[in-house]
Amino acid sequence: MQRFKALVASQGQPRLQLAWQELGEADLMDGDVVVRVSHSTVNYKDGLALTGKAPVIRRWPMIPGIDFAGTVASSSHPNFTAGDRVILNGWGAGETHFGGYAQMARVKGNWLVKMPAQFTPAQCMAIGTAGYTAMLCVLALERHGVKPASGPVLVTGAAGGVGSVAIALLARLGYQLSAATGRTAEADYLKGLGASEIVDRAELAKPGRPLAKERWAGAVDAVGSQTLANVLSMTQYGGAVAACGLAGGMDLPTSVAPFILRGVTLVGIDSVMAPMPLRIEAWDRLARDLDLGKLAAMSLTRPAGDVVALAPQILAGQVRGRIVLEME
Repeated sequence: MQRFKALVASQGQPRLQLAWQELGEADLMDGDVVVRVSHSTVNYKDGLALTGKAPVIRRWPMIPGIDFAGTVASSSHPNFTAGDRVILNGWGAGETHFGGYAQMARVKGNWLVKMPAQFTPAQCMAIGTAGYTAMLCVLALERHGVKPASGPVLVTGAAGGVGSVAIALLARLGYQLSAATGRTAEADYLKGLGASEIVDRAELAKPGRPLAKERWAGAVDAVGSQTLANVLSMTQYGGAVAACGLAGGMDLPTSVAPFILRGVTLVGIDSVMAPMPLRIEAWDRLARDLDLGKLAAMSLTRPAGDVVALAPQILAGQVRGRIVLEME
């Protein structure tokens, strides 16, 4: 029986315990596809899981990691055969089902997306759930009529994973972009991805008016809380805001004014349980619209063993762009 390494999270006192262990295929959870995992990544949600800052893990023990990319080792699912290159994002991986921080995974074939031919497994994890979520946000803005000609678009949490990919995508599509960040030292990085204006995060983090001056035709928000409330108050008439994160908090101290006086749309973006047709559309669009040079510029490759140390860094806003983890 093939043995492999996995990061196992278990309940402990006073906090969760994390340890790399050697497991066998028989230790994996139920599923109809076994995947040799070559790469994973670290998303904000992974940071919450690994530090115990939020109850992301809901079954114990657990192999964390909400993403992975790899090659099918064996399959009884009709859509997959040995040798297929596949991606997994979400579906409870790393929460209720063993996830991506292991060299092997057994999952449901209905959770897997076939890897676009344009991407390597490492590039897929440079994108990861953060980049796939950014693409879902872009699709939402397009469906709500936010076009490049509509006016500038704001991206909050701009130097993070979602923000970095969102800026690269929107710039490639011809949008004028404002990037909100608390890391002023990243201005050149963000402009290199395609932002034309840098907005100080502090400007959006303090309490504001229910309606403020109209500034943006749309926005991608990964922060939530007071930042999202201010973004809504500054969105132009008929604009749309795609909300996908909670780095600033889960609350939303706003009023109905942007919705009933300016016709603003707040679009919720869920990447975990998104239906398969939407996932496939998002990955197809990523393959078409994401500049691989910019993806490389925002990505850093690290060995899987570094993931525990990286978790608190991503929560503290100390990680720029995306991190690829080599699992092999």
